[in-house]
Amino acid sequence: MTAKVTLSFSDETIEAARRFAKREGMSLSAWIDQAAREKALREVFAEHAAVVNRAGLDIEAAALADAQEAELVNAAYLGRRDAA
Repeated sequence: MTAKVTLSFSDETIEAARRFAKREGMSLSAWIDQAAREKALREVFAEHAAVVNRAGLDIEAAALADAQEAELVNAAYLGRRDAA
């Protein structure tokens, strides 16, 4: 499902986005959708890392938690589950 929205960008931002979309063979809309999704995922993982650090979990446990969270995020945001 997609939603149509009206957005405003600076001239510099939209020109850069158009260049990157063209270079990757994508429509501007698809490129911006991907960029926003990637930013949202980085925010989720950054918060997760902060929680792990505050909890003082060991690296092995944190890596397992990251893998499990990645699977959950993929299912929630991307509508799919990666093969483990």
